[in-house]
Amino acid sequence: MTRIAFVLSGLALLASSAQAEQQVRAAWYGNELRAQRTASGETFNPDALTAAHKSLPFGTCLVVGNPKTGKTVAVRVNDRGPFVAGLTLDLSSGAARAIGMHSTGSVTIRQC
Repeated sequence: MTRIAFVLSGLALLASSAQAEQQVRAAWYGNELRAQRTASGETFNPDALTAAHKSLPFGTCLVVGNPKTGKTVAVRVNDRGPFVAGLTLDLSSGAARAIGMHSTGSVTIRQC
């Protein structure tokens, strides 16, 4: 099984069962894209628990955690992005709110 773990500002991506981590960053996006189509063809709902990643397959489930708050949430990849240099993951505003991340920040992520 492929394991994925991110540590944001630390998002650390584990591309295999090996525990090597690389540091990456994430952000969130929201109402400005409400009701638009995602790359997977779904209608974007900023309150849903979803995420955008450049290459992970649509439907990949990730557990995202904020080390500052200790909160975690499961999200599903349904879009492509982020399209900002230095970022690896975009969370929906609902997912960011669930873990107390209100700007680009540090999170940990692993595959469900």
